Amino acid sequence: MLRYRVSGISEGLAQTVRSTLCSPQYGHPAHVEIATGYGPCRQCLETFDQGQEERILFTYQPFVSPGALPAPGPVFIHREACRQYDELRFPEELRAIPLVLESYGERGMLLNQQRVGGRTVEDVIKEQLAEPRVEYLHVRNAEAGCFIARVQPVFACD
Repeated sequence: MLRYRVSGISEGLAQTVRSTLCSPQYGHPAHVEIATGYGPCRQCLETFDQGQEERILFTYQPFVSPGALPAPGPVFIHREACRQYDELRFPEELRAIPLVLESYGERGMLLNQQRVGGRTVEDVIKEQLAEPRVEYLHVRNAEAGCFIARVQPVFACD
């Protein structure tokens, strides 16, 4: 059975954004506002309580592979500290969001993009991770195109 881990951005990176109000990767200023959209928060992967919660908008680079082309973009996190989502299952709150899954291979090479659409997100994840060249996936918002989370295959020895 193919297993995978879904992860939001790290607590360390999010805490740096909260304390400096700058993008730690680029130094660009971050912006604080009351949530006017669902988000989600890229750390805990929960949607925002619109009109209630404060969120921080900043520039984030989701690639960690050496040699990968940079693809920075805007992301939101909760203004108040939250816990990083890092689980062996897909988060329930993201299921209602229009999603695109992108598969990446060696050195961040884009291999495939696929809208979830009417299929289950698990089926699309398993289909993409079954490709031998795929090293990880990015979950993106199908409306805005922005990064949401990373999906990593989990092997028996992990």
